Amino acid sequence: MDEIDLKLLRLLQKNSRTPVKTLAGEVNLSSPAVSARIDRLERQGVIRGYTLDIDPLQLGQHILAYIRLDMQPVQKEEFYPFIAACPNVLECNCVTGNYSMLIKVSSTSTQELDGFIGQLQHFGKTETQIVFSSPVPPRQVQISAD
Repeated sequence: MDEIDLKLLRLLQKNSRTPVKTLAGEVNLSSPAVSARIDRLERQGVIRGYTLDIDPLQLGQHILAYIRLDMQPVQKEEFYPFIAACPNVLECNCVTGNYSMLIKVSSTSTQELDGFIGQLQHFGKTETQIVFSSPVPPRQVQISAD
């Protein structure tokens, strides 16, 4: 990956809908050359997708929470399909420490969250933290400007 690829990635992170012609002008290449680079980055898995940033509050998702779950490793085979099928789960990470999983969820209410936690407790002990505010909202991986 060269500096042009890194610059394209930085530009696409800012706005993934930037026209190829505009990107080409920014990196001083032709549009076909830029398209070829983007295609290569997609094939290599560097670019995994193009997403939309939606405000959950606008959709009635007023509760954001992190749930830690302590479960036995033998439960992963049952747990992974369960958690992947839950639409309110924004992230699920297998982590080190006293808990095995860290799960980020959004909910419309504390009652909905409580019901979901009850389902999780089938797998083990939980500990939940509700988010009051996010002084640093989710952001992209920083791409070095070397």
